[in-house]
Amino acid sequence: MGKRSARLSTRGQRVYRGTGTRPIVAIVGRPNVGKSALFNRLAGAPIAIVEDIPGVTRDRLYTDAEALGRPYVLIDTGGFDPGSEDPLTLGIANHVRLALEEADVVLCVLDGTQAPLPSDREAVALLRGSKLPVLYVANKIDNARVANQALDHYTLGIDELRPVSALHGHGIGALEEALVACMPAANDEADDATDELDRVAIVGRPNAGKSSLVNRLLGEDRQIVDDRPGTTVDSVDTVLTYEGEPMVLIDTAGIRRKRSVVWGLESLAVMQAVRAVERSHVVVLMIDANEGPSEQDAKIAGLAIERGRALVIALNKSDLLDDAGRKRMLAHARDIFSFATWAPLQFVSVSSGRGVQKLMSSVRESAKAHKLRVTTGQVNRFFEEVLESHPPPSMNNRSVRIYYATQVQAAPPTFVIATNYPDRVHFSYRRYVINQLRERFGFVGTPVRVFYRGKEKRA
Repeated sequence: MGKRSARLSTRGQRVYRGTGTRPIVAIVGRPNVGKSALFNRLAGAPIAIVEDIPGVTRDRLYTDAEALGRPYVLIDTGGFDPGSEDPLTLGIANHVRLALEEADVVLCVLDGTQAPLPSDREAVALLRGSKLPVLYVANKIDNARVANQALDHYTLGIDELRPVSALHGHGIGALEEALVACMPAANDEADDATDELDRVAIVGRPNAGKSSLVNRLLGEDRQIVDDRPGTTVDSVDTVLTYEGEPMVLIDTAGIRRKRSVVWGLESLAVMQAVRAVERSHVVVLMIDANEGPSEQDAKIAGLAIERGRALVIALNKSDLLDDAGRKRMLAHARDIFSFATWAPLQFVSVSSGRGVQKLMSSVRESAKAHKLRVTTGQVNRFFEEVLESHPPPSMNNRSVRIYYATQVQAAPPTFVIATNYPDRVHFSYRRYVINQLRERFGFVGTPVRVFYRGKEKRA
């Protein structure tokens, strides 16, 4: 099977296409058959939300997986129910079809404890027309009695049914062997560069326009957009090439105030969003400009800074504000985010596209600053100038001396300064040093950490 080209959008390109060294495997099936449980089992980590409620998985969810030493991309999908008239369910059905367009192999999951339903028959009929290798999986097979019940699914016209228990791991080894056998031949020339791409987590309160931003950048309805808060549940990774530069967008569930979160599905979604922040390089905090930033937005920004992530703040729906309203909103935002004055703040209108290009420029600039390394020579020449113009003040009649400084890591930029009295460096001087580092080396949009250490004495 030859390599297939990606579909281009206005500004984005979907990179997870083609065979290469990472074939794409899509998991499909009707709601509540255990697709997400199988996804987690094959991925080897609890990535997808698993709960005994139909419709928990709504967007396509990507992850890297490996079977018998062969890496591949695994896609979880929402429950397929073509007979439903619910707009949200219809959106899920469209996403399943999109996943099938991207896939090299399909795993069709059936509930082995139940007789086939009409939606199972429609799913099998859809797959017969896809011309893709399909493995039919009877899930929830925990004993011989249930295995015998699962034989009813052969009435769907299935050639071979593979019994597994995603919960307990039964039959997973045999399934992985069959999966690898169906994968297209590896292409050693394929570029597997996604591991090093900048990861951009799009976070914020529910209904702030996070998924709409992803769709705008991709030029397609990649994410489900609905005016009901909480439409996005899982954190969803999408590879995008924006103006020639690839990156990974992570759409996340809306983060509510803690007292507004009911334990269960939404609590799990919040944890997904927090984990997305932890594995990102840049966090884009989406805010509804009509509502304005809140204390909860400040907490989300604080979470990103605490995790050492670059931060860009986007005030969405700003086209609904007049000039006076924009000025008031800008002043309010600067007040709320006074602890992160270095974070770029952009007015955008995702629906019209206004300001999106400036927002993405800030994202790329912040990502670059986040990974910037400065040589020890440059750092020490900088400190020579700082000490000459503004030496640290004395405390308790003791002079604070700075001997040398070095950058010990990037992402975020982190510096260590050797001094005789690390505990006596005044907080105002610490802040001054960070501001000077930002100005000199262009650390825009990223936290900068500076630690003061006592100079080691020679033995």
